[in-house]
Amino acid sequence: MSPDKYQINEKDIDSVLNFLTLTDPENATPEMAIALLEYLQEQIHDLTHTNPELLAEMYEKFKKEKRPLN
Repeated sequence: MSPDKYQINEKDIDSVLNFLTLTDPENATPEMAIALLEYLQEQIHDLTHTNPELLAEMYEKFKKEKRPLN
């Protein structure tokens, strides 16, 4: 799935809402969760243009740390 086709969904919102509840309870709202997801998506998109080397480093770290999908 290309980044342009990603759609924020209820599971993502719930996950971020849980994170916010633990880290910033005063701002733990569905609206803030959606705003944070949109912000993070924009930041990753910007990295592809402004700092692809950092994005590549993040990807390499991800590959080393990710758990098998099975």
